This record gives sequence, C-alpha cells and structure tokens, in this order.
Amino acid sequence: MSLIPKKGNVYVVDDDEAVRDSLQWLLEGKDYRVKCFDSAESFLTRYDPREVACLIADIRMDGMTGLELQDRLIERKSPLPIVFITGHGDVPMAVQTMKKGAMDFIEKPFKEEELLALVERMLDQARDAFSSHQEAASRDALLARLTTREAQVLERIVAGRLNKQIADDLGISIKTVEAHRANIMEKLNANTVADLLKIALGATAKA
Repeated sequence: MSLIPKKGNVYVVDDDEAVRDSLQWLLEGKDYRVKCFDSAESFLTRYDPREVACLIADIRMDGMTGLELQDRLIERKSPLPIVFITGHGDVPMAVQTMKKGAMDFIEKPFKEEELLALVERMLDQARDAFSSHQEAASRDALLARLTTREAQVLERIVAGRLNKQIADDLGISIKTVEAHRANIMEKLNANTVADLLKIALGATAKA
C-alpha cells in the first residue's frame, strides 16, 4: 500500500459501467481517491459535503439527469465543483450547466490530459471553498459564544459607535459597555479592535 497521501476525492456519477470503470482506472492511476456511482440518486445519499472533493457527472442518465443533480446540489448550497461529460448533441445543455456554476464540460470521446487538468482545477477550487467554509464555521462558533447584550454592543462597535453612544443606545452605563467590550474581545480571541472587526465583518460578508 502506498504511503503517499492521495491527491483528493473525485466522485464519478455515470450510468454507463464502462465509463465509470475507465474513469476510475485513469484517476486512481494518478493517485486520486475515486468513488463511483451508477445514478445521481445513489450519489446524493452518499455524498459527504465535509470532504474536499469534485464531481464528474454524465449529463444524460436514466432517472435523475446531470442537470437535475446539479439543481439538487445548488438547493443544498453545495460548493462541490462539477464537470459534465457530454455527448456530441448536448453542448447547449452543457452551456446551461455552466451558467448555473459548473466549472466546465468535456465532450466524448475526451482526452485524458484534458480531463486530468480539469480535475486538478476543480480540486484547487474545492480546497479554497473548504478553507473558506472552515473559516466561516470558526467565526460562527466564536460569535455564538456572545450573550445577546454582547452581540448588541459588538454590532454598534462595528458601526463605529463610541462607548458613550453605545451606552445611550442601550440604556446602560459606560462602565458596563467597557465590561462588555472586554468580554467580547476575550471571547472572540481578539487582541485589537481591528481583529474584532475582521471577525464580525467576515461573518456579515458571509451572510
């Protein structure tokens, strides 16, 4: 067994067994971890959004089509990068998938080098998206530690309000505002107001 870590996870969804086998052989030969599915439905029941991965899917399949699969992933707000395999007559349909966010489409018969380059691009995008998701989750976890009153004080700090103005807004003393401010800094692991703003504004930008 190789001790070299795998490059990344690649999901393959195609109802043609020969295509699945061919892609699995090609990608595993390049040290990707490959998971194959014979239908969009079976993929959706097994897909783990916590994995750094990408998806290669046939655009035309029995049951749920590639287009419908993409719609389901959009509904789930999945960041999973997708490339579609298309037949000669499916280019207009493939263009539609790109308008909805697919990274690319590749026509059969495709060149191995072209597909491998697409997979690497998709995994780069997946790593960036996963990193952003982790940062956002970390911010959300920090902000969830604040009390309702601390959240109100933070909202006004971000708006540029001074301690006296915050005290007037909330009907509390300046000393109480200062105490809340110190608690907020500690709970959010912020050493400076700039740190505080980065955490709070990062969460706002995500929302």
